[in-house]
Amino acid sequence: MVQAQKNVAIYCRVSTEDQDNDRQRRDLEAFAKRANLNVIANYKETASGAKNDRKVRAEVLQLARQRKIDAVLVTELTRWGRSTQDLLATLQQLAEWNVSLICQTGMDFDLSTAQGKLLLTVMSGFSQFERDLITERTKSGLAAAKARGVKLGRTAGENLTVDKHSKKILALVDSGHSYREIADRLNISKTTVNKAVKLSKAM
Repeated sequence: MVQAQKNVAIYCRVSTEDQDNDRQRRDLEAFAKRANLNVIANYKETASGAKNDRKVRAEVLQLARQRKIDAVLVTELTRWGRSTQDLLATLQQLAEWNVSLICQTGMDFDLSTAQGKLLLTVMSGFSQFERDLITERTKSGLAAAKARGVKLGRTAGENLTVDKHSKKILALVDSGHSYREIADRLNISKTTVNKAVKLSKAM
């Protein structure tokens, strides 16, 4: 039985304006041709690896949500994910829509397969390790600050809006939505969104 050709979207990203995506695009188009993948869309984005506001990536996720593609094609995982946690979150989203993430190396993150589930388990372990390290560093930093006489903690009632919407904000950020889109959707200020993200990183 002949397997149906997969429809894919190419996603290229560079960190600064003085770089271009042309080489990534050419390499991915050549890879798609060799792998018999049908490229229906090419996306290019300029954003640093840690940048939360990935508008173009959000468009790719929207395409996946609409089931218009079978996979997203990238040169390497760092072009797609901002962190292990972000990568895990977006992989799980793609899995819900039956869309996989394919790297130029040939690594296929298809969570419907045993291999994909194994990779997810391994990455989840690394993500937890990262969170544990951050927690350890935060506690150490707070202890050092307290020893220096620095007053810690927020005043009563401060940032109640942040606390109330924090979970939804972080979920939307991980989905690739911009701060402005999140603010509009939740009817809160962009400053509140920014505070929620900063607080999550400090935890």
